[in-house]
Amino acid sequence: MGIIAGIGVILPFPFYYYLWNNPQKWVDLCSKSGRDPSTVMASVSHFLKLLQFIALFSVSTLSWPPPLYFWPLFFFGQFLNFRVYQLLGEAGTYYGVRFGKNIPWVTEFPFGVISDPQYVGSIMSLLACLSWVPFVYILLWILGYIFMIKVESTEDPATRAKPIS
Repeated sequence: MGIIAGIGVILPFPFYYYLWNNPQKWVDLCSKSGRDPSTVMASVSHFLKLLQFIALFSVSTLSWPPPLYFWPLFFFGQFLNFRVYQLLGEAGTYYGVRFGKNIPWVTEFPFGVISDPQYVGSIMSLLACLSWVPFVYILLWILGYIFMIKVESTEDPATRAKPIS
């Protein structure tokens, strides 16, 4: 189950990498079905996230109660995730700017205080689960986030999709 779980954990990152670097192809593909590219990305991402969770669950050993560090790490991590989504919405969270949408710049907390708050929140939530999931799978997932932080830090406006009208 180990290799399959490892593949399941890293499964979304090639998808995100492809979309980041080929936004016009994604917009064109989605426009053929009349669907919003951010909405389609969100749907695919949620499915891939489900596969990630199944992969982690397959190698986990659940015991109760969790260690005390679980609660602050997990809840603050999830707070950051929900706050980012609340401020950016679906289009802002799911590459809308890459797909040619006009997404307003956000400066409210956690933006401007924490670099890449959604990734930081996700990493905190993963670290909270260390008592249940072998370190290698948590590390693999975190390395995927670090890879995407690096990829997304090199925004090239020339590779954005044409503005959506």
